Amino acid sequence: MNEFITIILTLVILAGVLGIVYVMLYNNLQAHKIKINEAESVIDELLRSKYDIFIKIKKIILDNTDVNKKVFKDLDTIKDKNFSSFDFERNLTNINTLIDQIKLDYSKLKDNEDFSETYEEIYKLNEKLEAAKSFYNKYTSLLNKAIKKFPSNLLARFHNIEVQTYFDGKDLFDDNIEDFKL
Repeated sequence: MNEFITIILTLVILAGVLGIVYVMLYNNLQAHKIKINEAESVIDELLRSKYDIFIKIKKIILDNTDVNKKVFKDLDTIKDKNFSSFDFERNLTNINTLIDQIKLDYSKLKDNEDFSETYEEIYKLNEKLEAAKSFYNKYTSLLNKAIKKFPSNLLARFHNIEVQTYFDGKDLFDDNIEDFKL
């Protein structure tokens, strides 16, 4: 009878330890997913703000220079397209480069107070965006490592938690090498 109780207690303790390990691993995966989702919402909000500021600075540029309105066609059509956050950010980066070039080409814009203030807003938003992307990529990396390691890979597969792409759209785990080209 004592052997039977010992076996039952051993099984109960083993089940308890396995249960605790399961909960800890699952909570770790979920914590990373939550942080990724939070960072993604911050990035989306910052991208929308950046777009709004670009509309504002476009008006300032057109009012104060002889830049052709067609230069901003990408900015004008961006709302009509259905982009992922990755692609939206890439398009905004191209527009940011255009604005930087216009600033260099038209020195009188530096003297324009509205332009300077708006340009400073863009600079601050870019800093926040880089920090949010770094945060996102950090937790994406942690989640992806956990998904690839035993035993959390079993939990990830069981709960349909998949490898996430980094914010720059690169996926180390796919066969597409084109996403690493600039």
